[in-house]
Amino acid sequence: MMKKATTKKDVMYTVDLTKIDGDGAFPCPKCGAIISPDDESEEVYTILETKVKGDKLAELILMCKKCGSKIRLVGFLQQPKV
Repeated sequence: MMKKATTKKDVMYTVDLTKIDGDGAFPCPKCGAIISPDDESEEVYTILETKVKGDKLAELILMCKKCGSKIRLVGFLQQPKV
């Protein structure tokens, strides 16, 4: 009898940019590779999806090239302070 291949459900990590200090760089939640917004070479990560609300960036989905983790970046749209 053949066994069914077990598949691991893809885990998507969420990083809230409003909770990051400094220049916006953060470690991959799984492997610790530093993902920096200044790195335009895409050696460490790849942008998989861009979500826009109106004319503003709302969310990015990245993939870490070191471990393959998917990372959802939120916090681009900040609520106006009252």
